Amino acid sequence: MDLTELFTEDRAVSPVIGVILMVAITVILAAVIGAFVLGLGDSVSETAPNAQIDFEYDSPEDGDITLVHDGGDSFEVDNVELIGGGDDNSVGSDEGNELNDWGDDGTVSAGNSETIDDDFTETTDDDTVRLVWSSGGSSSTIASSDPPSGFDASG
Repeated sequence: MDLTELFTEDRAVSPVIGVILMVAITVILAAVIGAFVLGLGDSVSETAPNAQIDFEYDSPEDGDITLVHDGGDSFEVDNVELIGGGDDNSVGSDEGNELNDWGDDGTVSAGNSETIDDDFTETTDDDTVRLVWSSGGSSSTIASSDPPSGFDASG
């Protein structure tokens, strides 16, 4: 083979590389579009906050519970519900109760506290009180607590 033939040759591998790149781009686009169509892109951004919540049982005979945000992520009060023992022991922000007042402008952050009065009258020390976060079809328990021994607001 003559060296001058190399410089005058018109064939190249660029068409093969071009086809491979086009196939790779098509596969990547199909994967991204498929992920958003199936809703996988939405669930990535909706994660439960990581917050330290303390439960203080102020008045066992009345069912008073104080929630204290001691640190961690802030969250919207509209996304949480306090659930205790018994069928009717659930406090959500849409019910127009004390939970609405927890936090500044609807956002609960470190240092905020709120007392829920008389709403957990069926809760005993055998139950677990949970603060549940819900958003976009997913839910998670942020914090839970067992009432102290002798806590019996049902009687």
